[in-house]
Amino acid sequence: MTGTKSGGGRREPSYRIKPTDVPIIKKRIAIGDFLNRIAADYDVNPGRISEIKKGRKFAHIQAAR
Repeated sequence: MTGTKSGGGRREPSYRIKPTDVPIIKKRIAIGDFLNRIAADYDVNPGRISEIKKGRKFAHIQAAR
């Protein structure tokens, strides 16, 4: 089965983006990093990064300086 870890057959859940991660993510978006590369660094689906970029998630948190 695709996406399973050997030895138990259960998938490990993806990382959950925390509010403390968001300023760095927003800064990387602002400087032009590819969303899929940011997502890979956090082990999340690129859609999660896109939600941050579009302001659907964590809109109240500012980018890091």
